[in-house]
Amino acid sequence: MFSHYVFLVGTRYGISRRHSHLVSFISRLSTTGLIIGVALLILVMSIMNGFDKELRENILGVMPQATIYHRQSIADPASLIDELKQHPHVVAASPFVQLQGLLSYQKRVSPVNIFGIDGAQEYTTSKLPEFLPAGTLEVLANSHSAIVIGCGIAEKLQVTKGDSISLIIPVEGNSSPRIKVVEIAAILDTHTDIDNVLALMDIKTAAEVSGYPGHVTGIRLKVDDLFAAPAVVRDIMQTLPPEYYGSSWMRTHGPIYHSIQMSKNMVGMLLFLIIAIAAFNLVSTLIMVVVDKQGDIAILRTMGASTADIMAVFMVQGGLIGLIGTSIGLLLGVGLSWIVTPLVQWIEQIFGVQFLHSDVYPITYLPSEIVAADVAKVVVTALLISFFVSLYPAWRASKIQPADALRYE
Repeated sequence: MFSHYVFLVGTRYGISRRHSHLVSFISRLSTTGLIIGVALLILVMSIMNGFDKELRENILGVMPQATIYHRQSIADPASLIDELKQHPHVVAASPFVQLQGLLSYQKRVSPVNIFGIDGAQEYTTSKLPEFLPAGTLEVLANSHSAIVIGCGIAEKLQVTKGDSISLIIPVEGNSSPRIKVVEIAAILDTHTDIDNVLALMDIKTAAEVSGYPGHVTGIRLKVDDLFAAPAVVRDIMQTLPPEYYGSSWMRTHGPIYHSIQMSKNMVGMLLFLIIAIAAFNLVSTLIMVVVDKQGDIAILRTMGASTADIMAVFMVQGGLIGLIGTSIGLLLGVGLSWIVTPLVQWIEQIFGVQFLHSDVYPITYLPSEIVAADVAKVVVTALLISFFVSLYPAWRASKIQPADALRYE
């Protein structure tokens, strides 16, 4: 069916400019629509994949994947950690002290979620050290007044590294709150919403501020499969006494993750429809080419071309237009996906604006990650749609009778 001359004629029809002005315009329009649809779909899916990656690697790299709490406090965290590490899916575990309080500087106040961490063990369970200057965790361990605050808190309080601020911890009942003067050892900048609420202290200092020296609030777990964290917590709860309870990232950040996945699916579906609409413009283009080339079709038929050959010619033409549009869209989409993050950052710096605010979005910049499987899915879908929409015009061309077509030539 697809002989050499079929490919030759079909390719010539596909790239030839010798059509009527209307046919050439509609052909360029359908190709442009396909290019834009493919490029936008690749770009948007890369951005959604970037949000997904940042949530998994950055936000959940800093915040606990799974946690085990005691209803009062844990007096012997070392033995509990040894027991938790026996679970086959637990990679690492570290103790922490969690406090809710206020940071005050002059007349400015900001709520804060304080994590007291063990710097020596924090390397095994989180990515916090990657977002801090070298030696920060050692400074926390060696100072009883050092604190690390998120850049959002620092901006709200208008403070910087080295400033002394007041830490206020409320106490149950009518007792006066505990107040401690602390010094900012570093500013945490993860480019996520946790910069607005998170502060870090040494675990011993935080335990003293909490009123339970030597005790910890809970144990942070790192698991080998992020999505197995809820099941891991359930398994562990079955082996611990009833005064323990657990939580996973699905409870704290699960809604954000599902929102990202739902947005990715919805936007992907809409952009696939754009590709389909652009591809279906090929139907109009090819039908007009069939009308424009009736004389050529009749001559080919009189020279011995079969109906299958005529049909194949126009299928090659439709496939070629789809291949050109998809290829250019692929290059454009991948190129935009590579540069979209620095491009948006450059625009923000030039015009002094910020498109993503941490009080609305979980990430303060526009991430992008190109996933080969998603790109391949877009390309294959666009090519298949282009091929199938070419069937009807090709069938119409194969039904043209030479005598009818040449009657008025």
